[in-house]
Amino acid sequence: MATTPPVCDFGWIAPDFTLPGTDGRDWSLQDIRGPNGTLVMFICNHCPYVLAVIDRIVRDARALQTLGIGVAAICSNDARTHPDDDFEHMKVRAAEWGLPFPYLRDEDQSVARAWVAACTPDFFGFDADLGLQYRGRLDESRNAPAAPGARRELFEAMRQVAETGEGPRAQVPSMGCSIKWKAA
Repeated sequence: MATTPPVCDFGWIAPDFTLPGTDGRDWSLQDIRGPNGTLVMFICNHCPYVLAVIDRIVRDARALQTLGIGVAAICSNDARTHPDDDFEHMKVRAAEWGLPFPYLRDEDQSVARAWVAACTPDFFGFDADLGLQYRGRLDESRNAPAAPGARRELFEAMRQVAETGEGPRAQVPSMGCSIKWKAA
């Protein structure tokens, strides 16, 4: 079911975490943090919205890393109900997709809950002090191929954050599949 996250809560400070990565290392938010900002995205292996844009996520992540933006992705989906999102499948996808950033497993969903993540993909763009500056979409395509000349909204916003410390005030929320929460 498609859902959208809330609008950007400018300046919100993300709770720290330590999560295992598909690379065999544990990663904290401080490890990911870039000198000019940080991008953390909630994605998963099976979501058609993620699958439609993963090539552009990788392209933009590489470009943002050259601007001093730290990047990571987190999968928080319940792997019992969605086995394609388990840690072993995450390792396979990270390699297939050629992810140039850590892909982390939030098994107990505590990070997704603390961050109030809503969907996949859900983008959180922070300034150098880890204050939230962007919670918008990748681009206008949603779960379709990008139109020729489509504006790279996430990239442009995070470049602005890297250069000025502030994100754009006008943001369009992302849209994607809801996080697959574990039964209470």
